[in-house]
Amino acid sequence: MRMRIAAIAVACCALLTGQARAENEQTTMVLPAEVMQFLGIYAAQDLGFWKAEGLDVKMSAIAGVGAFNAVVSGSADFSVSSGAALTRAAAKGQRMLAIANMIDKPVWSIVISKQIADAAHFDPKWPLAERAKLMRGKKMGIDAVSSVVHAYLRVVAKAGGYDPEDMIVSPIQPAETMAAFARGALDGFVGGTPWPQQVVKNGTAVVIASPTTGDPDWIAPNGSGVIVTRPQFCVEHRSVCMKMGRGLVAGAKFIHEKPQEALALMKKHFDKIDPAVVDLAFGVVEIGTPVPPIVVADVLSNSERLNIEAGLMAASEKLQTYDGLFTDEFVK
Repeated sequence: MRMRIAAIAVACCALLTGQARAENEQTTMVLPAEVMQFLGIYAAQDLGFWKAEGLDVKMSAIAGVGAFNAVVSGSADFSVSSGAALTRAAAKGQRMLAIANMIDKPVWSIVISKQIADAAHFDPKWPLAERAKLMRGKKMGIDAVSSVVHAYLRVVAKAGGYDPEDMIVSPIQPAETMAAFARGALDGFVGGTPWPQQVVKNGTAVVIASPTTGDPDWIAPNGSGVIVTRPQFCVEHRSVCMKMGRGLVAGAKFIHEKPQEALALMKKHFDKIDPAVVDLAFGVVEIGTPVPPIVVADVLSNSERLNIEAGLMAASEKLQTYDGLFTDEFVK
């Protein structure tokens, strides 16, 4: 009899668990890359913050702007993108909706060879205009032409008082960038965590500019981890957007409220990277992650300004208003 009762109890638990799972809403999110700045998103998924809200999120990766385009086409519900991409699309008539911003101080850094810095008697306390001059005439690595990091490199060059065309830029992916920099084929590069931290840690480079330290002073808040969806999606699936938002808030809070556990999660995701480098990178991501992760008009305005100041977008294309392109109601 006891065995029968136990079997019935197990069956009932299994049935209830199956029913609970069946009640969870389903959604999809596309990431453009596996990068450290998405730590709050990894936390929401890995630690079950979305599941606790009754939401199952299927995550996948599509490189670059393909993630944004997947949402535009309807093949995904959410993507992680940039404010620059969102405003550029709106300028072309493709209006999307930003419901959160997981990084409001971009985690990019511009680094230059320590040999070049030493020869110039570099002082990290110099004004940005003086630090920026170290890049003039140098060969700098970027991820892709007209990307947001390329735009940032050009903006910093202009802050140095010279034409960005006075630099030689080389589009190259991170692994190749590190090898090229090590053999002297590049004088420096711009990129996100952990690549700048890696060369700073090994003593071969110094940071000359980063949004996380206010270079330039108007750069933040900026849209470097914008969660994008179709406007109609949150009308038709409001509860999904509410649950998505609450999970993202929990992920952002986790980074600030439990930094040691958050650092451990980052090391788990990037276990091939030197732990000491991950330590440095985590500090940058922590600075860049806002709580709550809201989108405000300044996020989109500064994202647009980045492209315009860099000369990658005409001033005449600037949007007159950002109304309808963002909401904070899901992450309050």
